[in-house]
Amino acid sequence: MATVWVLFIFLNFDLLLKTGQCAETSGQVLSITPNSQEQVEILKNVSIHYQTVLWQPVSSDYIKEQTQVHLYVPANSSQTVNDLLHRHSITYEVMLSNADEIIEMQMRNDSTDPRSGATFYQRYHTLEDIYDWINRTAKDYPNTVKVILVGSSHEKRPLYALKLSLNNRPNKKAMWIDCGIHAREWISPAFCLFFVHYSLLFYNQNQAMTQILDNMDVYVLPVMNPDGYKYTWTNDRMWRKNRFPKKGTPCIGVDLNRNFDANWCTRGASDYPCSEIYCGAFPESEPESQAVANFLRSHKDSIQIYLSIHSYSQMLLMPYSCTMDEAENHSELYEMVKQAAENIRRYYRNIYTYGPGAKTIYLAPGGSDDWAHMLGIKYSFTFELQDRGRYGFLLPPSHIQGACNEALTAVKTIALKVMEKSQASTSSRQTV
Repeated sequence: MATVWVLFIFLNFDLLLKTGQCAETSGQVLSITPNSQEQVEILKNVSIHYQTVLWQPVSSDYIKEQTQVHLYVPANSSQTVNDLLHRHSITYEVMLSNADEIIEMQMRNDSTDPRSGATFYQRYHTLEDIYDWINRTAKDYPNTVKVILVGSSHEKRPLYALKLSLNNRPNKKAMWIDCGIHAREWISPAFCLFFVHYSLLFYNQNQAMTQILDNMDVYVLPVMNPDGYKYTWTNDRMWRKNRFPKKGTPCIGVDLNRNFDANWCTRGASDYPCSEIYCGAFPESEPESQAVANFLRSHKDSIQIYLSIHSYSQMLLMPYSCTMDEAENHSELYEMVKQAAENIRRYYRNIYTYGPGAKTIYLAPGGSDDWAHMLGIKYSFTFELQDRGRYGFLLPPSHIQGACNEALTAVKTIALKVMEKSQASTSSRQTV
């Protein structure tokens, strides 16, 4: 009889593992709304311990009563965190119960062959594959695509931008788009790849795209933070900053979107090197932000539009994020993001919030869009792509196409509006 029981246990051990009764649970993403100041303090404490990672807001400084918090809890801390929340009567919803499995699936979903057609743009790709795609794209379109080495990262990885130029018209204006300033926002580089592909494929087919490319050159930087992006594929999917190590501390990384000289390191940024919103030692202390700033400075007379692509939360943001003051062309910018949001809703039935960053989300000094606007690039924006938190940074590959189409709609809307205003201004001067 004992032999039978031993055999029964042996045969069913694999089943127990598969059903999860003996297996470790997966990492989870929780949605928590604190209802009192006491719960806020407990949640702040939880968010900086137990290896948890704040998704929303980005820093515990922003946690407040009646404001939703999205928190990634790793598998080895799940029970402890859940017990702690229960003990203090903090209710929560599990948004993702299988975060680790989703991460693994998205990494497996990569394809190294850019010739695999349209489905290539419905997947996430490693840094190496993106570099390969850049080279292949330039080789396939030698007359219209130029690869520019903007600079290099802390770990000496190249920052490649593609210049799309469809004709040789004199005195052409330009648009700049950068992606991947925050490493874990994978949908951002995916959009830059999609945008380049769409632009080249639909030039002379899509009226709006043709009109834009006939009148503007476009610079596209697919991965502004290559060290961080690489790290999300090899070590920590939740990594946000670059990979600069702060001497004398165990802390690594600067938030590149707090490192520009726009009310640098004031309220909304941190001088603590371990913070997710660490502003760096001084403005443009990081080679990545300095390289982009130098390029924009040297092209400020031609670049008319600056766009920085982020995720998540479905927002179209305009200056300023570094102050509650309004930009001098606030009405113009507001009109553009409002129209873009309305077009997204009309065509894709999805809702995007819009407005100045500081008033729409929170103060965030040192941002690239504010700095570009202060430099003189009047039409500067930050797009936060899908979604609103269901998947957050782990947006499934099946959602890439929809997210990119929505962002493309916003890009087209704004570019056409800027061109319209420029042409009206030119006509006005000629009349005078």
